[in-house]
Amino acid sequence: MSYIEASLVPGETIVYQTRLHWVVMLGHILLGLVLLAGAGALAGYLLNQPRLSISREHLVQGGAAALLACGVIAIVAGMVRRNATEMAVTTRRVVIKQGLVNRKTIEMLLNKIETIEVNETMTGRMLGYGSITMVGTGGTSEPFHKIAHPLQFRGAVQQELEKLSAGSALSANVGRPRGN
Repeated sequence: MSYIEASLVPGETIVYQTRLHWVVMLGHILLGLVLLAGAGALAGYLLNQPRLSISREHLVQGGAAALLACGVIAIVAGMVRRNATEMAVTTRRVVIKQGLVNRKTIEMLLNKIETIEVNETMTGRMLGYGSITMVGTGGTSEPFHKIAHPLQFRGAVQQELEKLSAGSALSANVGRPRGN
């Protein structure tokens, strides 16, 4: 069960959920591939040099194993970074959780949100990622970078805000006499 699902209050449901875009893993993937290529090069060297001394052979094997392990760790670290961030719009609030070991959560009630700013670079528009900045009452702003589909996130918040304002207008009119 995700953090957001676990933190829902009775009657609250998730309307829209997203995470960081895969582009946040790009650096980790490139580093991992370079390290894996280095491990492959050392393994190829070992296979093409049959007359190495035992100590050199062990040294090359250890280097290849270390590069292989570091490459896998780099790629897994990118996956963990991406999956450790959850972002959701619920029927009552916006919830964003970052981190796995050290956790940072931001929960902003929908009626406290004044604006949501979306910034997309040209590359971000083509690949489907961008940054959002939520500005709450009192001028508090929270930026979040490289989220997937930021315009859909903003749209979900706006739809829920419309439902809130329509619901409060409806409840304000209840009990009022109607004019003919």
